Amino acid sequence: MTETLADEYPEAASYIQQAVDEHGEEWVLENYYQQLYPLGRLMKMPEKDELPFYDADKHDTMTEKERIEMYQAWAEYRENLRTGTNPSE
Repeated sequence: MTETLADEYPEAASYIQQAVDEHGEEWVLENYYQQLYPLGRLMKMPEKDELPFYDADKHDTMTEKERIEMYQAWAEYRENLRTGTNPSE
């Protein structure tokens, strides 16, 4: 991790570095919104395009609206699993 990222996001940098060490940079970029970004509820997290290994020509990001829609869909899915209901019912 770069010093800038560690300076701006001291708590998050260690989690990101651990994920890079375990899975690699490509995995972190592919799974960022699902695996790491939700930690933003507990600590300050960088946007995906702030990661030092992010390349705008090779990778894409989600807009805030897209992230909200994804997280809402997950919440509905978990609620359906918890209650044993089907959304079409």
